[in-house]
Amino acid sequence: MLETILSTESIRKSFGAHCVLDGVSLSVRKGEIVGLLGPNGSGKSTLLNILSGFTPSDGGAVNVDGHDVTGLPPHAIARLGLVRTFQLPSMPHRMTVREVLQAGCRREAGLGGALRRWRYDAEVARLLDQFLLTRVQDQPASALSGGQKKLLSIATVLRSRPKLLCLDEPTAGVHPNLRSRMVELLKEVNAQGVTILVVEHDMEFIRELCGRCVVLDRGALIADCAPRELVENPRVVEAYLGKAVEKGKLTA
Repeated sequence: MLETILSTESIRKSFGAHCVLDGVSLSVRKGEIVGLLGPNGSGKSTLLNILSGFTPSDGGAVNVDGHDVTGLPPHAIARLGLVRTFQLPSMPHRMTVREVLQAGCRREAGLGGALRRWRYDAEVARLLDQFLLTRVQDQPASALSGGQKKLLSIATVLRSRPKLLCLDEPTAGVHPNLRSRMVELLKEVNAQGVTILVVEHDMEFIRELCGRCVVLDRGALIADCAPRELVENPRVVEAYLGKAVEKGKLTA
């Protein structure tokens, strides 16, 4: 049985009188690609913010790779291996694409430092190529298209060699042609040993990428199943009221 890398127990969160998460417990095993789904307002983004330390919970616990990270700040959680991207990545105006990727390098002096710098530069070149950014490497990062910014944000967080990568709607605003390539890229990342949790609305993307889905509705976990089973789950279909079931998938 695969080891658990992420687990939550009875996570609760309210904003004023509005309950956003009502006792959510879930787990992700090492090596999985898991989709976190739900209609607007279901609590997906709030849960992701709690997992990554950007929002405190009102109760419950979060465990990352055997460590209780409940209430820890984002940088402490990232050191333990959980990193994330954002739906609308913000890029610096005065740094090129290559410089953004290089920014995480710790420059060291001496012969050992020179060797490490060579390795860092080789890694940057590899990521630029893998994420289709080589031809724009000298452009300002802020001038990239929405899809290219998504790719750069993923490539940048991979510099920290995460154990668990959490993605917040990676296909939002992405051209359909790039969306297919993103599926391939994330499968490559997963094959290199990175577990992935992805918040997404695009059901076809989830079906192509994920082996398992967890679904939230009004702050509660209502399904934990393979993507192909989503349309057979009456609670999921009801949660997506106003959506249609066509050709074996939920469509927006």
